[in-house]
Amino acid sequence: MTYTLRLSKHHSRTLRRIAWATGAPMTKTMKMIFDWLPDRMDEEKVCSSCRDREFCSQCPFYKPAE
Repeated sequence: MTYTLRLSKHHSRTLRRIAWATGAPMTKTMKMIFDWLPDRMDEEKVCSSCRDREFCSQCPFYKPAE
């Protein structure tokens, strides 16, 4: 399922500046941000708020018990 985001002018400008800093297009920069976030967010909070339990094993926030 594809969802087209509409960014506010503020967020678009912010993303553009991050893209300039990374030297990558805005689309690739957004992907880099999404790849970066799971290591910095509280996965327990994300998982406990999740409404899509069919994706857990592929979810970047999912950390299986060792």
